[in-house]
Amino acid sequence: MPTSLRIVSVCVLAGLAFSQTACRSGSAQHLRQSQLLTRQLHNQNRNLTARDAQSRQTVQAMQNQQTAMKKQLSVANQRVDNYANESAQLKERYVGLLNRAKNQPSPLSADTTRRFEELERMYPGFDFDPETGVSKFHSDILFPTGSDQIASRGITVLGEFAKIMNSNDAKRLNILVVGHTDDRRIAKGTTRQKHATNWHLSTNRANSVVVKLSKSGVESARMGVAGYSMYQPTVPNKDDKSRSQNRRVEIFVLAPDAVVAGWDPVNMRN
Repeated sequence: MPTSLRIVSVCVLAGLAFSQTACRSGSAQHLRQSQLLTRQLHNQNRNLTARDAQSRQTVQAMQNQQTAMKKQLSVANQRVDNYANESAQLKERYVGLLNRAKNQPSPLSADTTRRFEELERMYPGFDFDPETGVSKFHSDILFPTGSDQIASRGITVLGEFAKIMNSNDAKRLNILVVGHTDDRRIAKGTTRQKHATNWHLSTNRANSVVVKLSKSGVESARMGVAGYSMYQPTVPNKDDKSRSQNRRVEIFVLAPDAVVAGWDPVNMRN
């Protein structure tokens, strides 16, 4: 073989050997890169799967909490509806009973009526109806604003009232004390701590009057208490003057056999 041909053959063989070596080296590198990428994708997929499972658990927990809150809200709304219905029925019942009491003739004797009329002249803010025997104490004479603590002049007039009710002509009669407020909501935080609503304020004031009358010698079994909050105004609540008329405590003097709202003092004393 000529020398030039042998050189060409050697060169060709050397080139083929280098090419095969380079191909094998490149394939191994691509394989390692593919394996690394596959591992990275696997780890990312595993993390995404874990996050998805956690998200599903979170969503399920939120759905369960929402369902529980809906049930609680439904129960609360039902209780509010029941309370509203009971309040409406109680209000209707008391309105009917007290209207009947207002329409009855006064059970007071002529002498007792005269003494109450004298008390009315002595104390502005105390009103007496001789036709029905109903006495009205405007709250301004009895209580400071937003309070159920009886003021000093209120203590005085209630003491005089108790003297009349303890007299021989009146000691057989019973008493129903009813509290009323104006239409303004309880605003001050310090007041709300003691009287959460006008319902509380009206009944708490009536309770204070009964306690004072009891301390003044009126037998507790002769007395009863009710509260109407803002819902029985005597005049529309259009200004301060009208509101002052609606803030009041009414005392109904009842005959011994009068029964109001299921309360029967005659049986209580037996």
